[in-house]
Amino acid sequence: MTNQKLANEIINKIFRDPEAQYGLKEFDVIRPDQVLEIFEKEKGKFYIKCLKRDKDILLFNEEKNLAKPEEIIRQLWIQKLLKYYNYPLERIDVEKDIRFGHEIHAKAADIVIYQKDKETPLIIIETKNPSEKKGLDQLKTYINSEGAPIGVWSNGAEKVILYRPYPREYQALRDIPKVDQKIEDVLEEKLTLDKLETKYDLVRIIKILEELVLANAGQDSFSEIFKLIYAKLFDEKEARKREENEVLFRQSKDPNITYDVINKLFLKAVQEWPGIFSAYEKVELSPSHLDVCISELQKIKLLNSNLEVIDAAFEYLLPDVAKGKRGQYFTPRHAIDMAVKMLDPRDGEYIIDPACGSGGFLIHAMNYTWNHDLRNSDRSGKTDYAKKYIYGIDFDDKPTKIARAMMLIAGDGKSHILRLNSLNPKEWQGEDREKERARAELRDRLHKFEDYDKNKFNQENFKYFDFDMLLSNPPFAGEIHETSLLREYELAKNDKGKLRNKMERHILFIERSLDLIKPGGRMAIVLPQGVLNNTQMEYVRDYLLEKAKILAVVGLHGNTFKPHTGTKTSILFMKKWDEKEKIPQDYPIFMAVSKKGGKDTSGEYIYKKDKDGNVLYDVQGKKILDHDLDEIAEEFLKFMKK
Repeated sequence: MTNQKLANEIINKIFRDPEAQYGLKEFDVIRPDQVLEIFEKEKGKFYIKCLKRDKDILLFNEEKNLAKPEEIIRQLWIQKLLKYYNYPLERIDVEKDIRFGHEIHAKAADIVIYQKDKETPLIIIETKNPSEKKGLDQLKTYINSEGAPIGVWSNGAEKVILYRPYPREYQALRDIPKVDQKIEDVLEEKLTLDKLETKYDLVRIIKILEELVLANAGQDSFSEIFKLIYAKLFDEKEARKREENEVLFRQSKDPNITYDVINKLFLKAVQEWPGIFSAYEKVELSPSHLDVCISELQKIKLLNSNLEVIDAAFEYLLPDVAKGKRGQYFTPRHAIDMAVKMLDPRDGEYIIDPACGSGGFLIHAMNYTWNHDLRNSDRSGKTDYAKKYIYGIDFDDKPTKIARAMMLIAGDGKSHILRLNSLNPKEWQGEDREKERARAELRDRLHKFEDYDKNKFNQENFKYFDFDMLLSNPPFAGEIHETSLLREYELAKNDKGKLRNKMERHILFIERSLDLIKPGGRMAIVLPQGVLNNTQMEYVRDYLLEKAKILAVVGLHGNTFKPHTGTKTSILFMKKWDEKEKIPQDYPIFMAVSKKGGKDTSGEYIYKKDKDGNVLYDVQGKKILDHDLDEIAEEFLKFMKK
């Protein structure tokens, strides 16, 4: 077996997780299988040649299933230092003891690169297992002890580069200097769109920012990161118009200059996309704190990026208090995909979510249409669709910001994400700019009555709309006591026409949702299971049968919304009766109950495995979730064809 083939085989055995193997992307500039010397020294025992130590290191013991992935990463770093950064081998050391005063620390530094005198440390590199996410504090200790200006933490998938211009003050660098470069050269190097990374873990980046900066910055992490995200989105959009597509969202050698540039980008983003931030807001992070944040964010590309990566980061970033209040929870994306597939959105159909939160239903419906009816369209055709047909409403500021950012990242343009109270359109009146903009964007979607008075009332009160499709997971918790609002809803009245004292919010959302879609329009709404089977909710079911054809009811698994809540839920699929349609006495309804929700009792995702217990991956390299909602959606589509 050739060394290259054997190296590939052993790397694949050690990095069983394709995501971890893909994590060797740090070494894209070299070919691991070509530069690593791996051989079988004894049967089932595979070794790797260390260039610096000139000795064989046990890498993998097949019999005991013992492996050292961090050794592969260390050897790849040595190769990269030699072949890419051009440092000579005599300026590189490995396993160097770190001294604290007169003591020798038990843990040695993995790699040290010296300055030209071959004695003064320039860079210290800590290499980790690809699954390892910690170690920055340890790296700082090494830097301080050895007096090195630069430290690198790397697990092969990601790296963090710390620069210490002053004792115990850290900046971060985009890259380490090559042998003929100074640190200032790295800071001043021009950054362009084509140099930005498109494959990254944004949750990991945010965690790094929290560890290095945000926990001690005295500012709201959510708000400050969102300011930077909007500044970066604006910069990437404008970079397309600049010479060589130059990016301005980057570090300068002076943190004060960095702050001025980033804050100006943010203020321009506020003007470009009004209604998201106040015109008087600015970046509140100090120049030194901001500098570290920029060093991590400047490397990645947001516009047109992988939405699942961005989505996961926003879910992590949204504070727990915002997730739980009033029963708001992130809808698991595999449940969203089932609902979207069953409703089958088409190009030319207007879609709304009146409780859109972070925009999950809207983004997935948009992607579905892009991948089906618009699969042959170019980028501009897809963004035109996003700007025209996708609407979302939510009363909460932070999820609305997320939804708008997601639409900007995905749709690359302005979107109809509106911060309003869907249940109370009377609150939509007013002269502030956001409400005026919202009314202007929604007016064309209002239902048009032939009766002049009805039409005038609707134009003034924004009650009935003509959306083709609605998907929503309204908040479950909270009751409405406001009499003036309850009067607007049929469901708030008992069978004698008397107004009830209070109503659960999600019950009113059912009626409001039906008012938002046109006759013949389709909807999917997540509801507590009790709405569909409790005896005291019979009046709600009677209302639904009168207003719409029930297409399907899918009972979700009890773990679906964990760890946020264990409330049993169902997704109800309906088609609103046409105005002149004769309501049949009886018709078939698709019913299903999910037995595999894709989560365990703690709310952790469960993935499919092969017979040896290894996690399975799809063609895109994503872990395959172990759930049955795709199967349910397929059965529903067969049912509809019959």
